Amino acid sequence: MSELIQAVIHSEEKLDLRQFILDLRAKEQKYLLRNDIERAFAEYCHKHEKPASFYNSSHLGNLIYYTQEIILEEESICTIVRPQIAIQQAYRIDEEMGVEPMSVQDLLDVRDRFVDRYFPHEGDVFEIDFKPFYDYSPTIRDPKNIGKGLQFLNRYLSSKLFQDPQKWLESLFQFLRLHSANGMQLLINDRLKTKENLSKSVKQALAYVNRVNPETPYSEFRFDFQGLGFEPGWGNTASRVKETLEILDELIDSPDHQTLEAFISRIPMIFKIVLVSVHGWFGQEGVLGRPDTGGQVVYVLDQARSLEKQLQAEFEQQGLDVLGVHPQVIILTRLIPNSDGTLCNQRLEKIRGTDNGWILRVPFREFNANVTQNWISRFEIWPYLETYALDAEKELLAQMQGKPDLVIGNYSDGNLVAFLLARRLKVIQCNIAHALEKSKYLFSNLYWEDLEDRYHFSLQFTADLIAMNAANFIVSSTYQEIVGTEDGVGQYESYSCFTMPQLYHVVHGIELFSPKFNLVPPGVNEAVYFPHTREELRLHGMRDRLEELAFTLEDPDHVFGKLDEPDKRPIFSMARLDRIKNLSGLVECFGKSKELQQRCNLILVAGKLRPEDSNDTEEIAEIHKLYQLIDEYNLYGKIRWLGVRLSKSDSGEIYRVIADRQGIFVQPALFEAFGLTILEAMISGLPPFATQFGGPLEIIQHGKNGFLINPTNVEETADILLAFIQKCDRDPQYWQQLSERAIQRVYSCYTWKIHTNRILTLSKIYGFWNYSSQENREDLLRYIEALFYLVYKPRAQQLLEKHNQL
Repeated sequence: MSELIQAVIHSEEKLDLRQFILDLRAKEQKYLLRNDIERAFAEYCHKHEKPASFYNSSHLGNLIYYTQEIILEEESICTIVRPQIAIQQAYRIDEEMGVEPMSVQDLLDVRDRFVDRYFPHEGDVFEIDFKPFYDYSPTIRDPKNIGKGLQFLNRYLSSKLFQDPQKWLESLFQFLRLHSANGMQLLINDRLKTKENLSKSVKQALAYVNRVNPETPYSEFRFDFQGLGFEPGWGNTASRVKETLEILDELIDSPDHQTLEAFISRIPMIFKIVLVSVHGWFGQEGVLGRPDTGGQVVYVLDQARSLEKQLQAEFEQQGLDVLGVHPQVIILTRLIPNSDGTLCNQRLEKIRGTDNGWILRVPFREFNANVTQNWISRFEIWPYLETYALDAEKELLAQMQGKPDLVIGNYSDGNLVAFLLARRLKVIQCNIAHALEKSKYLFSNLYWEDLEDRYHFSLQFTADLIAMNAANFIVSSTYQEIVGTEDGVGQYESYSCFTMPQLYHVVHGIELFSPKFNLVPPGVNEAVYFPHTREELRLHGMRDRLEELAFTLEDPDHVFGKLDEPDKRPIFSMARLDRIKNLSGLVECFGKSKELQQRCNLILVAGKLRPEDSNDTEEIAEIHKLYQLIDEYNLYGKIRWLGVRLSKSDSGEIYRVIADRQGIFVQPALFEAFGLTILEAMISGLPPFATQFGGPLEIIQHGKNGFLINPTNVEETADILLAFIQKCDRDPQYWQQLSERAIQRVYSCYTWKIHTNRILTLSKIYGFWNYSSQENREDLLRYIEALFYLVYKPRAQQLLEKHNQL
């Protein structure tokens, strides 16, 4: 039994627990989540005149603090306790205060009964359980180390090297023989026949380069090195070659995790990369602000540029220029024939700022031209992804003249396609999903049948399970993206166990303690987003144009609202118009605070101005809501709503224009997986005020370089904004101090160079792990394929039949 429950049951507070349960039964709500539970307990303490100490530090208070869910049944309650991050336990408490632990299967049955979808006479429901496939892999023990997979794996591998040096030296030797580029052997050649030859030859090669001028180019002693058994890839100069060989020599003689990472990260083994981002309008211009398109497009484009740049730097240091080796990065996305004036109907588009980076667009097959010729919502594209992956494979092999070394998926659909490609091509698969829909929509799995016609969660959640378990490694922007906080579960944690009533039970959906999870936050494009004080980089024509757009331009087609006092401090926000981004919540916050209206103007860059111009249901609803709030709070003259699609360079400058006026940036999302716009605002010099729900918790140090807000509490949010503005008025230096700290925070932690260097190191370490461990993943992959063909594919076919009727 949980120590938390045991402490209550074995004390006088047992009576309080009984009474609290009776009070809960008097309410209509039968399924309570954490916030509901805490609110109900506060009401209980007030009603029964309990002291503050009882609420905060009693045995029952402690139990309530760690309780995530309570489900009220007729003769008992089911309580889910989370004593620590990533660990959940379920218990049934009956009317006599008897307590018994519940299995995962029992818990999922209770949830099915809650939505009247439990029919035991019809047989057991299909159970999905991935736990057995992780039993033979190393796992992290301490929850605080979740997301540090690379460090864990390095320590694990180096310990294996130390325990059985001969076996692991053989693995290392054979691994070095694998690598080639453009058909040319790298690293070692056939003159080195055994692992003993390798150790001896490394020392001979070190003796050789010690006699050479450190600045001597590799090309001048390349053929001497071939005689010793070494091919290109060790370095571009004698000095660099010496460094790399010294690391290998140390790894052979006395392995440790730092030496292992240092050496593997220098091996040339990643040359061609595919980034998969299927849904949405993917392009370099004219797409931002369109449905299903936003931060992901910016993220993937910046990542592609940075990956090529990082690979180019690596190839130069590795001395591969003598072979004429160049990296290739392709973004794989969907071709949209009816492209609405964008370039999304072009098969191939060069990525600006790259030498060999391309957007490769592959169309969906024309099962129904009325559908596949047009943009399709991310919730509707599932029937096309299998055939898309088959077609994309042919296009990629032709374009790359060979297979990629790494496939990186983005979002649920991109990750599913990445799995299908990686499985067929037998290459490393990386999973990235900063925004999983399961976390956004409350009870989306419980009520999936009611939501299926609109969202098709049965397909999406199944695709997520497939991709995240198949991936060699998973990249997360934040720790809480994986396992949440003490207050709530993380995005990936929500897949640990859940029910899709009458479809399946997920008994163990993902191993959170697997070393496949790694924290690698994205960066900011420093060529576009930079501090407003960098006058030498700014274009005055652009500044003047955007300043006019933000504050004074009268253009009824693209701007709503004329400011009575344009010189007041601007509160600025820029986001898509959908429910989660919650711009309507910011407008309500502003509308309810007369003092904010007196001191500030509200400037929004968001979507379209007219509902008839949109075909996205959430956007249409938010447009109506914004107009309603503006009218309700009479915000005319105090708000400007820019219904424009800003280019990337314009979006960078508009942050700086707001910063010139000592404005502030507010990101009021109900949930934000990471928050790239927050980084963009911060590096521009804008003090950020961002949601406390999600990634901003790890970006912003509250009160130091920004502020965290609860967007569901508009009065409290207004108070936080006002307190900052009042302090700025009292101390003219305060805004500047926050601005400088925000800028420094980004430069120290969130650059693309840091990000891509980590991605490439991860790819190499996990590649080495797959080879050296000889871990047989075939049983796991076969299980995943069964899930794909027996659950995903039939449901995708049903959706396709509906599309064909349109």
